[in-house]
Amino acid sequence: MVYSFRGGIHPGPHSDPGYKAATNTKPIEKLALPEQVILPVSMHIGAPAKPIVQVGDTVDLGQTIAEAGGFVSAPIHATVSGKVTAVEPRLHPNGSKVLSIVIENDGEDRLHESVHPYDFAAMTNEERIETIRSAGIVGHGGATFPTHVKIQSGIGKCDTVIINAAECEPYITSDHRLLLERPEEVIGGLKMLADIMGVPNAIIAIEENKADTFPGIEKLIADDPRLKLYPLKCKYPQGAEKQLINACTGREVPSGKLPADAGCAVFNVDTAGAVYRRFTTGMPVIRRIVTVSGSAIAEPKNLEVRIGTQVEKMIDACGGFKEAPNKLLMGGPMMGVAQFSLEIPIFKGTNAFLAFCGDEDKREANPQCIRCGKCINACPMHLLPIYMNVHGKNDNLDEAVECGMLDCIECGSCSYVCPARIQLVQQFRLSKGKIMAARQAAKAKAEAEAKAKAEAENK
Repeated sequence: MVYSFRGGIHPGPHSDPGYKAATNTKPIEKLALPEQVILPVSMHIGAPAKPIVQVGDTVDLGQTIAEAGGFVSAPIHATVSGKVTAVEPRLHPNGSKVLSIVIENDGEDRLHESVHPYDFAAMTNEERIETIRSAGIVGHGGATFPTHVKIQSGIGKCDTVIINAAECEPYITSDHRLLLERPEEVIGGLKMLADIMGVPNAIIAIEENKADTFPGIEKLIADDPRLKLYPLKCKYPQGAEKQLINACTGREVPSGKLPADAGCAVFNVDTAGAVYRRFTTGMPVIRRIVTVSGSAIAEPKNLEVRIGTQVEKMIDACGGFKEAPNKLLMGGPMMGVAQFSLEIPIFKGTNAFLAFCGDEDKREANPQCIRCGKCINACPMHLLPIYMNVHGKNDNLDEAVECGMLDCIECGSCSYVCPARIQLVQQFRLSKGKIMAARQAAKAKAEAEAKAKAEAENK
């Protein structure tokens, strides 16, 4: 049986040389250590981490250099050994400058004393969760939600853990190569997550275009009846949490709710691997597997990269640009974020960096909607993009909310199929910002009125 969901699209032939095939048959290569790493304190959803080192300090590999700034936050660790040369704002993939810790690499990769294996079986659940928290593990699929928070909020509510191995965007193959070359890390992490959360069902869901990973996975899960391999139909956005849950379990995450409210917890392939590596080696999050591809890249590759390495180092390792790029993306072509500099660092949520040249990825827009309804059929959330766009443009925010604006996952399926090439997702993002700003303003007004009323009554 092949599992799927209603809606979605097929963005380009996955077997074309310009897409998955450019990297999915090449083994992962380790990128040479950089001369310096730039580590932003914001590499996760939630409060920024707080630096605990100063300029001039000597740090070791795996040492904590910034503590979590709150419950929904994650610590940051040195990804090389060396000297702290700056704690200052630097360019971030989000387009702004973010406080960052810069370490000059001494080339020794000297391991910090805190990095040591843990006895998973002998630990309490509280100790296991704290070990994951202190490792700075977050969602490596791009969302970067702190993993310890997801675990704690799901214990007692979830009966199913799902490893998201869909990797449905074109070009990206980093998870595919990890499943082929290091499946024991992923399955080992899945077993640990199932143990911590106490669930009877543990699923690894993989798109059927990655069938070459199935034999290795099936061998590793054969001894554990909780573990199951679910082949997925090759479709976008199969890897979106809500669509994946629906495909695997038939359940729907209620509007405005989290996967735990549907009894599921979803983790990325490399997130599961990071959990396994933390307990078996003691190493916190210090590296990512990154797909470097696109028509402008001379030799597309999957690279194992230390977090904080600047993008230009990866481009150099791939032979540079064969043509001047006209677009740079951190992430995939459907949901990636456009970039303007190669000086930005790789961070915890980076799974791909793409560069396009020539006419690739260029689309002329015609703002006139022809009411064809293709966007409605493609929407995996069963929304009405036609009317969301109209209400958003006219600032009819209440009507936009009624059409499901806040349920939009910004996958880009509607924009992709639109024959008029209307930039729907961009409009939805603008509208969401206006909706949230209006709600914050209303809340602030209500609080101010309540305070004024209370003061008046006390006189």
